[in-house]
Amino acid sequence: MFGNIGFPELLIILAIALLIFGPKKLPEVSKSIGRAVREFRRASDEIKGKIEQEIQASEFKEIKDDLKKDLSQDIYKEVTEEKEGNKDGEGQKIS
Repeated sequence: MFGNIGFPELLIILAIALLIFGPKKLPEVSKSIGRAVREFRRASDEIKGKIEQEIQASEFKEIKDDLKKDLSQDIYKEVTEEKEGNKDGEGQKIS
């Protein structure tokens, strides 16, 4: 989160916050900011998880549809081959 902020910059930010909020309010403000950041992370992780679930669901649906299509083509092929075999007299004879 603070990848681009170095230690000197962080000290300057803390000094400015101390001047603005004062020593009595600074711990309370820090706790509030910490809670807000934690809540934001939790919400963003939840959204990320839901997006990943939707992506997986759509991928599974595509796989399912492909399998269904392939299976129906295989069944159709077997049925047509069986019918052609019956026309040639190679089919089963029922007595």
